[in-house]
Amino acid sequence: MDHQKIAQEVYALAEKTSSNSFGALVKEALDVIEHCLDTHGEENVALSFNGGKDCTVLLHLYAAALSRRHSSSSSSPTTSLKPIHALYIPVPSPFPVLEEFIQQAAQFYNLDLFECKPEAPQVESVVTPQPQAGNAGSLDAILSPPPKAVGKAKGGEGMRQALETYKFRFPNITAILIGTRRTDPHGATLSHRNPTDPGWPAFERVNPIINWDYADVWEFLRRLKVMYCSLYDEGYTSLGSTFNTFPNPALLIDESSTLNGDEAPECTVIDRDPLSSLPPPVTQASETTVSSTTLNGTSSSMVDSISTSAPAATTTRKAVKPLYRPAYELVDGSLERCGRASVNAQSVVANGK
Repeated sequence: MDHQKIAQEVYALAEKTSSNSFGALVKEALDVIEHCLDTHGEENVALSFNGGKDCTVLLHLYAAALSRRHSSSSSSPTTSLKPIHALYIPVPSPFPVLEEFIQQAAQFYNLDLFECKPEAPQVESVVTPQPQAGNAGSLDAILSPPPKAVGKAKGGEGMRQALETYKFRFPNITAILIGTRRTDPHGATLSHRNPTDPGWPAFERVNPIINWDYADVWEFLRRLKVMYCSLYDEGYTSLGSTFNTFPNPALLIDESSTLNGDEAPECTVIDRDPLSSLPPPVTQASETTVSSTTLNGTSSSMVDSISTSAPAATTTRKAVKPLYRPAYELVDGSLERCGRASVNAQSVVANGK
C-alpha cells in the first residue's frame, strides 16, 4: 500500500479546521498520536486492533502519522514502512468474516500482529442500552434488554491476562493506541492518555479518537474510502462475539416491502478497497421457524418467542431473509449497541465455546 498517499489524504482533512469541526477532530487525533510517538518512540508503541470500525479508523490515522514522520526525516521517502507493532485480543467465538478481515488488514497495512489469547475464555463486558418506550412485546423490546453487563464473567480479567502475555513477549512496548470513544462502555471518564490501573501490566493507554462520535467514525471511513469489515454492510453496528452480536434492529428494513414477491429496497454500499470484499455471513430461515444461527448465537428461546409472536397469517407465507441497512445509515448514534444482547457467560465457558 502507499503510505504516503494515506498521509496526504488524512493530513489534508486535518488542515480543514477553521470551517470544519470534523477536520479539527482529525487534527486532534493526529496530534495525540504524534505526541505519543515523541514520548515513547515508535519502537515502543503498539496498536490494539480487533477489526472493529473504531480501531480501523485508528489504524488508518496511525499509518498516516508514521508515514508523515518518516517522510519528514528522510531525504528519499518511500511508499512503504517497516512493520507496525500491533496486538489482537480475540473474544470467544469471533466472527470468521471479522477474523478474515483482520488478516487482510494486517497484510494491507503491514502489521506485525501478535494474537493474545486469554488463558480462560471471558465474555466481554458490554453495557446494552435502555429500550425505548413502546410495545413491550415488540421486536425492539425483545432484542433490547435493560442496561447491564453481558454475562457474569468479568471481561476485564481476560483483558488483563492478554496484556500480561503481551508485556512478557514484548517488554519494550510502553504505550498502546486504543480506539476507545467517549460513548463506549468505561470510556466516559477517560482522557487521551491514561496509565493502566494498579495490578495491571504497565502501559500508557492512548485514546486518539476519544472525542469522536459514531457519525464521525463513518464520516472518516467513507470519505477516505477506507476498507472495513463487511459485517457493517449487513446491519451490524457494534461487533463482539457471535454469542452476543447480531444486526441492529434499528436498521431492519420493513418486511412489508418484501411480501408477495416484491423486491426489497436497495441498500447502497460504498466503493471500497477490493481487500474488504469479504463474503457475507450465512443466514438461514424456514417457512415456520427461524434457525438459532439467524441471530448469530441468540438463544433458541428468544427466537421461538419472536416467531410465535407474529400474526398467524405470516406462518403460512414463504419466509424471507431479514434485510438490514448498512451501519453508516444509522441516524441515532446512541443506538449503536442495540445489536448486542446478554448471554450467560458461565454456560459459554462450561461448554467450551
